Amino acid sequence: MPHQPQQDTSINMDDFVFSHEPALRLGAFLGIFVVMALWELLAPRRPLTQRKAVRWINNIALVAVNTFLLRILFPTAAVGIAALAAERDWGLLNQLGLTLLPAVAISVVILDVAIYLQHVMFHAIPLFWRLHRVHHADLDIDVTTGARFHPIEIILSLLIKFAVILLLGPPVLAVLVFEVLLNATSMFNHSNVWLTAWLDRGLRWLIVTPDMHRVHHSHLEHETNSNFGFNLSCWDRLFGTYRDQPDEGHTGMRIGIDTWRDPAHCTRLDGLLLLPFQGKVTDYAINRRHWDQTP
Repeated sequence: MPHQPQQDTSINMDDFVFSHEPALRLGAFLGIFVVMALWELLAPRRPLTQRKAVRWINNIALVAVNTFLLRILFPTAAVGIAALAAERDWGLLNQLGLTLLPAVAISVVILDVAIYLQHVMFHAIPLFWRLHRVHHADLDIDVTTGARFHPIEIILSLLIKFAVILLLGPPVLAVLVFEVLLNATSMFNHSNVWLTAWLDRGLRWLIVTPDMHRVHHSHLEHETNSNFGFNLSCWDRLFGTYRDQPDEGHTGMRIGIDTWRDPAHCTRLDGLLLLPFQGKVTDYAINRRHWDQTP
């Protein structure tokens, strides 16, 4: 009997999260998007090189396409897989029987390192890099870049996440917390916002800052293949992919991919959807990295 209220509370929490997941995620996304967009307007880090309205319309249109496809293909999203795993006692954490708080904390950390490793994989395998270069071909970097991914990459990423969830068995609440954090930190670290140097140095010991992640969008491939983290910054340091600053400086660095500079391919929605199927992978994939350029 003493454990019954805790079990009921957990079930009620899972039901609440499962029922309200779309509204909770959308509300968090819109709120953070507005905050970062206003911050960019009031305190931009670097001047933009492209027409902002055109980029935003096309980047947001790609987000809308992805959202529509995911809701059709995977209506219950990642929280549905977590609920299924909990119901059938699949996954490590469901076997360990941890209380909610430590289970959520462990889950968020493990899911975050999984996203880091997935990101490295999308740079390491040329076929996956074809998809991921849609994200890197943006000719500027701002809050909309954080959600600019090809639909096939989004689907593959979600399937990988499903596999991790089934093996790990995280609480439903942990998956929602992680999804909100991932969206929030992606918008934050892609934003064209100015932070004081001391604040950036302090924050990047814990989370990925805009100055840290901007290096990853440099046109120089040894910088593109660095700073893969989205949320926690420790993985780049632990796995040797951390780079402190760009060679050309934050205001002078060139964003994007040198072989893809035509706005018809890099900005327009039709060009973004077709980009993975055009040309050859001749550079930027990590297995073609010029290691002698790395300091």
